[in-house]
Amino acid sequence: MTGRFLVTVRDFVCRPASPLPLSVLRIGLSLVLLIQALAVAGSLHLLYGEYGLVQWPVTNELVTPGVPRIAWLVSALEPLGVSSAACVRWVFLFYLAALGSLLVGWHTRLAAVATWLSHLLLTVSGIPSTYGVDSFANVGLFYCIWMPVGHALSGDHLLGRVKDGPSSAARLGLRVLQIHLCIAYFAAGLSKLLGEQWRSGEAIWQALMQPALATMDFNWLAGFPWLAWLACWATIIVELGYPVLIWPRTTRTIWALAILGMHAGIALTMSLVSFSAVMAVLTLSAFLIPAEPVACFPSRPRMEEQVGLVSAPRAASVRPLCRRMRAAR
Repeated sequence: MTGRFLVTVRDFVCRPASPLPLSVLRIGLSLVLLIQALAVAGSLHLLYGEYGLVQWPVTNELVTPGVPRIAWLVSALEPLGVSSAACVRWVFLFYLAALGSLLVGWHTRLAAVATWLSHLLLTVSGIPSTYGVDSFANVGLFYCIWMPVGHALSGDHLLGRVKDGPSSAARLGLRVLQIHLCIAYFAAGLSKLLGEQWRSGEAIWQALMQPALATMDFNWLAGFPWLAWLACWATIIVELGYPVLIWPRTTRTIWALAILGMHAGIALTMSLVSFSAVMAVLTLSAFLIPAEPVACFPSRPRMEEQVGLVSAPRAASVRPLCRRMRAAR
């Protein structure tokens, strides 16, 4: 019994998996962040500059000590006469270049390190203007450093710099991402369940009525309070059920689509497009992109062989053909 349990755990964590889901994570995350960066390029110094909307002396008090920020780079380059505005501009350009390299999978691991570090510098330096999307994006970029995200759909793969095919590292990386999402959604759902405003439906009403976020007039919702109550409880149920119902094959697609629909609603009604897109990419790559490698012949005996429906000699005659087909590819 113990041996079977250990085998199950080993297969869950280490059974070779396709790198395709992690490559989709890399591409989707890079594309969303690239679009977001281009959208804020015109307000670069207002968001991240020393004399922006929130100046660095205030920002430094909000940041955990020891976390890198652009102010450190300015101090290091001050003897060379480099201004803070120039540092912000060059860090941003470096960030764009790193994102482009990560998107196409060119020197993927190095690009992931560069993207994660430059994103961290910008996020920390403009922390008053950041929100959930920046935290999840930074975590996703950090995962891209360690996971085999460039082993499919990448320039490195096309040039033969990385090995293709299923790997235990891909399975482990995928499990880490999946478990992280399960914890994040369950924690979010639990915090909502414990909040009186979410149980009463008031939270949705307040979110939709914020002038800075609302994309349309929702005053009509006051006449249908049960809709706000229903939306709140639907959100709670979807998030609390995520770590349970996202795993079985019978409910995985339905629950993943429910999460994607929830984030689509957030994007349409509250203008949080980047946040919704990043969260959609995470769920899409973690649970909707097939990770199981397609084998010509399974490594374990098929059930038909075990019960005698297919003779062993016939099965053995197929294996050399499969090997020749794999060699031809």
